[in-house]
Amino acid sequence: MGQPKPGEEISFYDVKGKTKFMAKEWKVVVKKGRKFAVAKAPSGIDAYRILGKA
Repeated sequence: MGQPKPGEEISFYDVKGKTKFMAKEWKVVVKKGRKFAVAKAPSGIDAYRILGKA
């Protein structure tokens, strides 16, 4: 399994709502040398998922 591409559906964890969810709309963000996928969680917060090193 390689890196997911924007537009693909991947799973995230909603920390505030304590549930997993799937999202097709997400963006890639680089912070401190790591790539993260960021999506809006059902509870309204940003959910991050680590994709790998930048």
